[in-house]
Amino acid sequence: MSQLNPCVDVASALSRRSFVRTVGGAAVTACSLPLLGQSAVAAPSSKSAAESAVKRLYDSLSNQQSSAICFPFEHQLRKKVSANWGVTDPEIGSDFYTDEQRELISRIVSSVTSEDGHERLLKQMDDDNGGIEQYQCAIFGEPGTGQFQWELTGRHLTLRADGDSVENTAFGGPIVYGHGEEDIRQNLFYYQTQQANEVFAALDSQQRKQSLLRRAPHETRVQIQGGAGKFRGIRVGDLSEDQKQLVESVVKTILAPYRSEDVDESMSILKSNGGLDELRMAFYQQEDIGNDKVWDIWRIEGPAFVVHFRGAPHVHAYINIGVKS
Repeated sequence: MSQLNPCVDVASALSRRSFVRTVGGAAVTACSLPLLGQSAVAAPSSKSAAESAVKRLYDSLSNQQSSAICFPFEHQLRKKVSANWGVTDPEIGSDFYTDEQRELISRIVSSVTSEDGHERLLKQMDDDNGGIEQYQCAIFGEPGTGQFQWELTGRHLTLRADGDSVENTAFGGPIVYGHGEEDIRQNLFYYQTQQANEVFAALDSQQRKQSLLRRAPHETRVQIQGGAGKFRGIRVGDLSEDQKQLVESVVKTILAPYRSEDVDESMSILKSNGGLDELRMAFYQQEDIGNDKVWDIWRIEGPAFVVHFRGAPHVHAYINIGVKS
């Protein structure tokens, strides 16, 4: 299987399930994301495309449906972080939902992703769990009345749409992505490891000693630590300008699968909390597939930014960007 290129149009590259053939979101690729010094557009709002579809979905639910998938905004389920779980029991492809509701769910998914991200995640869901029909979703709070959030979960995926209900938090909270393909070079997200390892290749011997660590923290340890946090690896602010640009390319590549509103909010939060200079980047020796020193597990972390990428034996990855409350 050829790798998808995050900088090209892949609208016809992958098959879709019949009920998810809806209009995709605008393409946002690693080639087109704003630099940290540029101004960002507004974060998602209750009137954004995804959130508008969430409101329509919520309004369409029967009392029985609401009791199964709707929860108070502060419910603990909204805060759970896992690479493989169901936030509710009903599967999207089941008779629990109507055709119109499934179409709305499809519109939400396409609206919180870029064009490439939409195609890539549909492919991931097909490969890992038989398609989006096997995933689950929930709504926290009441759309249109203040804080609310839609969440989709399942094998190797957590997506959110919150209309910026969670203040100073991109995506509305931690998101998860991955792919179960264990031939890592055929994994849908191996290109991100390749991008990250370009940073390592550009480091001198002393810098490599600072950045290469023996064992990684547990993959779900992605809580925001704030300015008093302790971060391992090499400080990006101590790198040369060309090395910093490589790190910025990694950040942009990681964010490229998602809609521009979430990307802009992410970059704004990063910039207002010290920017790239306050990040640290670490690579981990454990589980080096093929013993080729292309490090399959790596992490970028700072006061308001965490990305943990576990690429062995297959990909589990986590993004959490926000200000510690």
